[in-house]
Amino acid sequence: MTAPAVTETPPAPTADPEQDLVSRFLAGDEDGMEAVYRRWAPLVLSLARQSLGDGAEAEDVTQTVFLAAWRGRHGYRPARGPLAAWLVGIARRKIADALTARTRRSDTAVAAARESARPQDRSSAQDAVLIRVDVTRELRRLPEVQRRVLCLAFYGDLTQTQIAHVTGWPLGTVKSHARRGLLRLAGNLDVEAGERAR
Repeated sequence: MTAPAVTETPPAPTADPEQDLVSRFLAGDEDGMEAVYRRWAPLVLSLARQSLGDGAEAEDVTQTVFLAAWRGRHGYRPARGPLAAWLVGIARRKIADALTARTRRSDTAVAAARESARPQDRSSAQDAVLIRVDVTRELRRLPEVQRRVLCLAFYGDLTQTQIAHVTGWPLGTVKSHARRGLLRLAGNLDVEAGERAR
């Protein structure tokens, strides 16, 4: 009696776990995104720490990288290279952005320090305050319609056409109230300045 022939069955192809991960990520599977984060966040964090030298900032950049990757996942093309390389490319751009923002903050701080170190002209600051007080007081003394037109123009930053639209007055009326109000205001302020100079 002869033994039955033994036929070898080929081993079943093993699925590539990384390819499965990438497919789930690209399909918008949130669990896939979480797995991608767990797999490659240490790499991105390490790059960010080396470049930025600040652990907290590196963690922020890492979060930004994976958020950008999630939002831009449709732009990833597996044929161009592995997902890790794509993530590193995003990380480099985000690190560069963080360094640029850091430089901007530093420049702003230096400029603010220079400005605060510059001696202030107290008399000109006091004059500016007095002028604002004078203008406010003289505006209150104007007739209601002139005051309203000037306040809408200066504080509301409206054009005369817009003032006409808001008030419902004809444009010519708005213009004449503005002109008369300005003339009266200028005259009263000149009188104030003359009295102060005495």
